[in-house]
Amino acid sequence: MSNISASSADRGLAILELLVNEPSGLPMSIIAQRLKLPVSATHRLLSVLVARRYARQDPVSEAYHATMAVAALGVRLLAGSNFIEVCQPVLEEFASRTGELVRLSVLEGDHLIWVAKAQGARASIRYDPISGRDVPLHVTAMGKAWLATLPEDDAVRLVLDRGFGGDLIGPKATRTVEGLREQLRLTKDRGFALVEEEAEVGISGIATVVRDALSPGRPVVGCVSVAGPTFRLDRERLVGFAQPLKDAAERLSDLWPVRAYYAQQGREVA
Repeated sequence: MSNISASSADRGLAILELLVNEPSGLPMSIIAQRLKLPVSATHRLLSVLVARRYARQDPVSEAYHATMAVAALGVRLLAGSNFIEVCQPVLEEFASRTGELVRLSVLEGDHLIWVAKAQGARASIRYDPISGRDVPLHVTAMGKAWLATLPEDDAVRLVLDRGFGGDLIGPKATRTVEGLREQLRLTKDRGFALVEEEAEVGISGIATVVRDALSPGRPVVGCVSVAGPTFRLDRERLVGFAQPLKDAAERLSDLWPVRAYYAQQGREVA
């Protein structure tokens, strides 16, 4: 393994992240183009991913796909943690109370990652997207809730680094720095974030941050949200979830030391 450089490891992970977000697969030429990599290096790295069974090549289309081995890593990570198990009853109770999808994300560096959810909707129309991926920051309630806790210039810089585009961009998405700053100030004043068709057509949500109750300064460690179809979640109903949402976030904050405990025991945690 000593012949693997930091650069090649970074490129390999970039390819894997790209493929995970492209379930239909991508040909090698497009992968190289999107990541601005030499075709020869792209071929070499894809060969490694295929050999390790994290990617496969369709024999007909020749497109490359991420495999379930990638998902298995996340499942194994979560399985080694009692943290999600401990938090799940809070999510389930809140989902039952709201009748909509409740999700939890954790903060890893400058990324939010969806890690757990509970579905409270009993109607035939449910909002239930895939978890385990990065949370888009400027168009989701979770993203805005976290960004609003940062110094404003730092929050804007994070969004600009990733761009105002992306996979999840709805018709009412903020597309300017001025609009973003206004949204962040509103979110900070309210203590919660709202989105209405900003990430996806017909989807609205509300979110607030989860803090580590025992750490000095109570740093933000994640977010909790409620989301569902806009026709069920108008502005009045969303705002009506604000206090129970904050209550759920406080309960999750109290549970957060469990994560540190298992880390101290040498166990992997979500």
